[in-house]
Parts: sequence; C-alpha cells; structure tokens
Amino acid sequence: MPPLNSGADGRVFLFLQGPHGPFFSVLGRALRGTGAKVWRVGFNAGDEVFWFDRGSFVPFLDPTDTWPERFCNLVESLSVTDIVLYGDTRPVHAQAVEIARARGITVHVFEEGYLRPWWITYERSGSNGNSRLMTLNVRQMERALDRSDTPKPPPPSHWGDMRQHIFYGALYHWFLLFLNHRYSNFRRHRELPVSKEFRLYFKRLMLMPFHRVQRRWATARARRSGLPYHLVLLQLGHDSSVQTHSEYTCMSDFLEHAIQGFAEGAPRHHQLVVKEHPLENHREPLRRKTRFFAERYGIADRVHYVPGGKLAKLLDDANSAVTINSTAGQQVLWRGIPIRTFGTSVYDKPDFVSEQPIAEFFARPDPPGHDAYQVYRDFLLKTCQVPGGFYSRHGRRQLLRRVADMMLNPHDPYHSVLTETETQTTQLRIVEGNEQVDAGSCEKKQIA
Repeated sequence: MPPLNSGADGRVFLFLQGPHGPFFSVLGRALRGTGAKVWRVGFNAGDEVFWFDRGSFVPFLDPTDTWPERFCNLVESLSVTDIVLYGDTRPVHAQAVEIARARGITVHVFEEGYLRPWWITYERSGSNGNSRLMTLNVRQMERALDRSDTPKPPPPSHWGDMRQHIFYGALYHWFLLFLNHRYSNFRRHRELPVSKEFRLYFKRLMLMPFHRVQRRWATARARRSGLPYHLVLLQLGHDSSVQTHSEYTCMSDFLEHAIQGFAEGAPRHHQLVVKEHPLENHREPLRRKTRFFAERYGIADRVHYVPGGKLAKLLDDANSAVTINSTAGQQVLWRGIPIRTFGTSVYDKPDFVSEQPIAEFFARPDPPGHDAYQVYRDFLLKTCQVPGGFYSRHGRRQLLRRVADMMLNPHDPYHSVLTETETQTTQLRIVEGNEQVDAGSCEKKQIA
C-alpha cells in the first residue's frame, strides 16, 4: 500500500446517511483529528440524534425532488472533496454518487462485510453490484496476490454485534416515530410506515430469547434426522442487494422458486432447511409461506424452517445451499459446500459458484473450486474488508484503527495490490522486449 497522508488539510468530507447508531459520528470526529473538515447532512431525526457535533450538522427539510439541486449547492458552498455514505443504492445516495462522480469528488462507500460478521466493507464509488470487484476475475486476483507484498489484516478479535444492531435499529425508528416533526418532507427508501417498522424491530428485540429456543430446536431437528439436507439462505426482502441486484421483488418469490426446484430435483430422501435472515422482522410471513409452498409441491414433511441466528451449525452437515446474493454465501464457500446464486453478487464467479438449473443443482450440485475461492477470499482480505463492526463499541474502536487511514489514502483499497501487479507486468514485458531486440541483433551479426 502506498504511504498514507500524514494529514488531511484541504479535505472536506460530507457525510450522508450511515448505519444505525453512532459510527458515522465517531468516524467524523476521527477525520477532524487529521485536519479535515467534516459535515453531515441529516434527512430525519434519527440522523440528527446520532450526529453529536451540532455545529457541523445540516438538516435537509425540503421535498425530496429538490435534493439533487441542494446537494450541488452544498458541494459548492462547502468546497466538498469527499462524500461518505452507507450503501449506494437508496435514492438520495444514488443521486449524490452520480453528481459526485461527474465532479471528480471521491465517494467513500461503507457496507456490511462481504465476509461478515467479522468484517465491514469499505470501497470507493460503489459496492455490491456496483463494486469494482464485479470487473475482476479470479485469474486477475491471483496474479495480483502472487506479486503483492501487501499484508493481510489481523483477524478480528470480536465475533459480531447482532444485539446492538437490532437495538440501534429499534432506537433509530423510535426517533423517526416520535421526534421527526420538522422533517415532514422525509420519505423513506423502504415502503413500510415508520410506526410499523419500529413495532417490528421492537418485537424482534423482545422475542429474541423465544426465537433462540425455536432456532435451537429447529436446527437440532434438521441435523439429528440423519438425512442429507440443503439450505435456502433467505435475505431481507427490502435490502438493496435484493431490490437492486436481483430480479426478485420479494423474498416469497425466491422462496417458491427454491422449494419448487428442490421438489423437482432433489432425491426423495433429502431434506430442505429454510434459514431466516438474522435481522428478519417478519414484514413478510415467511414461515407461513414456507409451509404453504412446501404443501403445494408435495414436500411438507421434508421442509424445515429455522428462524434467525447464526449459520455455522447448519453448515456443518449441509449438502448445498441456494441464495439470491446473500453474503452468507461466502461462509458456504469457505467450507467448500456447493452454492447456487440467483442475483448479482461480488462473489458470483464461475470458478466456484454453480451455474446449473436449480433442479439439477439440488440433484447433483457442482462442487466449488476451493483453491479459486481461497484466492478470491485472500484478495478481499488484502483490499476492501476491514476488521471490526458498526454497532458495538468494541467493533467501532477496532474499525477506526484502520479505516480513517484508508479514507485518507489517495487511492481505493484495490489500487496498491493491482498496481503492483500492473507495474511488474509492464516491467516484465519491457525486459522480454529488450531480450528479443538483443537476440535479433545477435542474429544479424551472425549473418553478417
């Protein structure tokens, strides 16, 4: 990695919407400590409460259709050099990214970790289906790793912060429900009313002990059956990775596709385990839909539903997994288990992700290329994956030790690894070209 800037004088960071909780505020404070100027645009009371420096907070109170013009005015009046955001597909972010790119402004994008829950993702310009990873193949990554001396970051010391994630989600929506009066023009990028969103988060938080018991029972039932089983990894239906980077409009559509494919292709003694997303708050009745589709396709006695929780124990004995584009697919690949995806994802590489029709996949899944996936994983760890988390205090501290310096670096996380390879490849071609010239000269001398 090239040397990092010792300071950030002249840099002006404009923060937009971030993950629930105080992460963006503490990151802004860290950047101010480097000499940079930091501002935050808030679109609702949740944004405002979680930004602790009132002097640098800019409320956006106007109708949403005026946002592009307001953003341009802010960029000019504040002399913005960088924008910082969480996810790049919600409408206000997508519009800002487009304008920023046209003006040569650096776009810093945070996302949940591609290798979650141990890391978060930091990229420039775009993430997920808009990530630079989409343009790289495994061979390019392998060449880069072969010639790079960039060290992999140390493994994280903390597993994750799911309880804090749910807590901050509930708290954020409480602020929207009771303190959002002056943000009357605020329009959420999700379709549910704030009141219902809050009730769902709060219910999820209160029922966590009950769901834990349900989950353990369902997991044990699937594993102790002694029969082979396959996994369906559900996602949050409103998530941008589903809405923007797949053909599905809701999780029920994918659920039916998976259950029908299993009924048509899997051996008759195989079982199907439908694994709910850990943050699922049941805006769709997925358990009921699972039972309905299983009965429709005549396999009700072969389908299990597991609510939320961690995936590891279910992966211990799984034969295969299907998903739209969940990052949980990387846990599947890490264990060498076949996987089939049905959306755009950064890990959807033919070297290790099956492209079979779904019924054929459940019948005889193609094994993943383990060596190719290890190359891909190592490339991510050397570039865009940062140890830590957004939601717990420990995770934020661990994250801030690295990410502020990454943001001050003039280049994106992939630059140093790929540039080392490109430079060395160019040098090799020059050397080979000189050798050919020398050989030609010798031949001419011999002829003479």
